[in-house]
Amino acid sequence: MASPPLAAAAAAAGSGGEASSGSEETGTAPPGRDLAALFEQAAERLPALLPTASKEQLLYLYARYKQVKFGTCNTPKPSFFDFEGKQKWEAWKALGDTSPHQAMQEYVATVKKLDPSWNPQTTEKRGKESKTAFGGPVVSSLYQEETIREEDKNIFDYCRENNIDYVTKAIQSEKVDVNVTDEEGRALLHWACDRGHKELVSVLLQHAADVNSQDGEGQTALHYAAACEFLDIVELLLKSGADPTLRDQEGCLPEEVTDCKAITSALQQHTTGKT
Repeated sequence: MASPPLAAAAAAAGSGGEASSGSEETGTAPPGRDLAALFEQAAERLPALLPTASKEQLLYLYARYKQVKFGTCNTPKPSFFDFEGKQKWEAWKALGDTSPHQAMQEYVATVKKLDPSWNPQTTEKRGKESKTAFGGPVVSSLYQEETIREEDKNIFDYCRENNIDYVTKAIQSEKVDVNVTDEEGRALLHWACDRGHKELVSVLLQHAADVNSQDGEGQTALHYAAACEFLDIVELLLKSGADPTLRDQEGCLPEEVTDCKAITSALQQHTTGKT
């Protein structure tokens, strides 16, 4: 998929430039129900402004929309390869316990900045063409899941879907090598770890998946599981002989791609045992 690298994704989600722009006018929005109504009008206005908005602004708005509608981010971190999803998740997560009231003020102020001529009093009623997607109008502009027809799916698609029965039968029938890799050098085990499919990971290991295989960038299954913060899968891989001392092409150990202290601790304990 055509997506920016992880470093660029982190930079976009963590950008502070839009944070300041959104708070410049936070004192101008009315309180209570009036602010809530203004926020909804701003959300309706945004689709028409997408061509002129930067990606940083869209992420900024997306995060505040989610904060208003769903509160503090409590959803799992997106998969390793979902670069756009990770950008959005990180932008939302960065808001912490920001109040919905503040998030609405900042959202409205940013829409006003995008369109100084916007007059909320004359906003048209929402029509079918302006209905927002889940999470607000900027979701579909940042990332869309690819829908694959059943007849076009390959073994990696079934692995990503956690179709354990299909994958197991394909391996047992020897129609598929358990260590087959895609064009990027990713094996089925990499994908299962990336998506958090613990049971599928276990099945693949039982069928002799190479627990230390490295993809085209030198990343092992441990790198994938650690980066996505799946502690239970990290522990399963370690018990199955995964080597925590293998580095990727950037020179990073699995423990260096995660912020989860429990995962770091588990990996370091096994690393010490191998030195």
